[in-house]
Amino acid sequence: MKIDVTAVPAGYKRKVAKKFQGTVTEVSYRVANYINSSRQLVTDQNISYKDAGRETVEGDAIIKKCNVYLPAGYDKMDVDTRYDVLYLLHGVGGNCYEWLYGSGKCDGNYIICNILDNLIADGHIDPIIVVFPNGRSAYNWGDCSFNSVGTNMLGFYYFDYELRYDLIPFIESEYNTYANIEDRSSERIVYNRLHRAIAGLSAGGMQSLNLGLGGYRCDSTDYTGTMSPWGNGLDTTVRAPGMVDLFAYVGSFSNAPTSSDGKVLGEKIASYEHGLNLLYITCGDADQIAYQSGYTKTINDLMETSDNNLRAYYQVLIRDGVHDFNVWNNGAYNFIRLSFGKRVGYLKPNFVKMTLDSY
Repeated sequence: MKIDVTAVPAGYKRKVAKKFQGTVTEVSYRVANYINSSRQLVTDQNISYKDAGRETVEGDAIIKKCNVYLPAGYDKMDVDTRYDVLYLLHGVGGNCYEWLYGSGKCDGNYIICNILDNLIADGHIDPIIVVFPNGRSAYNWGDCSFNSVGTNMLGFYYFDYELRYDLIPFIESEYNTYANIEDRSSERIVYNRLHRAIAGLSAGGMQSLNLGLGGYRCDSTDYTGTMSPWGNGLDTTVRAPGMVDLFAYVGSFSNAPTSSDGKVLGEKIASYEHGLNLLYITCGDADQIAYQSGYTKTINDLMETSDNNLRAYYQVLIRDGVHDFNVWNNGAYNFIRLSFGKRVGYLKPNFVKMTLDSY
């Protein structure tokens, strides 16, 4: 089955019949990997100073919150029915509610949930679980301000440790998912990653790329002692290890300027034994925040340096699109269909470069 990238059908922003509507619940979970007030990485793992780019220490766990979308008919007691999981990340000023509140409501329901409900009700995807995390892995994770010297900002660039060691284990123990991170056999790693996807908007798109694929972490220039190439008080530090062993599908919507460039990301993709089943990058051509400084820089040389380790790669430019939820909902709609849409076999190797005239 061929899956085309298109505008979101107008009807998909409307709610479905009650019996097809999913639910969203705020849940709390324990986090043992985060940045503390001294800018150290608190961890319960064997992570070295060299790998983290900063001192690692032991410390008490904190409690964080995320939102979880469960599809209609989800039954915790039905352990024979399993689900794919999408982790959908927010922007620099947002939190675990940004995808819900930011895109607004239609017919009294969140638009992003209406899109999910419609995709499932129409049979384009099987029922799916979607996790909306708070992407700041810091003791002050609730601080949504943009402050380059803040530990809340630094926490954006260390979210991968929390995701790998805290959030994914919580989700996969609490819900009936195909993936089981506790089984670390080589066969299970290959299987698990086919049932997880990660994507994000703006700074969340940067996280999907930098942390998901293995780009650079950033910190305040007050601590790096260097100049910021973006003029925002941040500069690169060390490379993140990447999470391609966890995710076969990665999406980035209007990725922020601190995203690593295409050559850095492509070379990292080339080094993975698993390869990447799907990389989907989209942005509006009128986006004055992300188009030139984020999107254009990231796509440059990415495919050429990935050494054919990208099985499907989409560059989708949206004509007249700006830094808003019209672009981001379109990105989520198409990314979900390409990641988990019903089709025979996997996506065939291809490179799609296109412009959408509407979203």
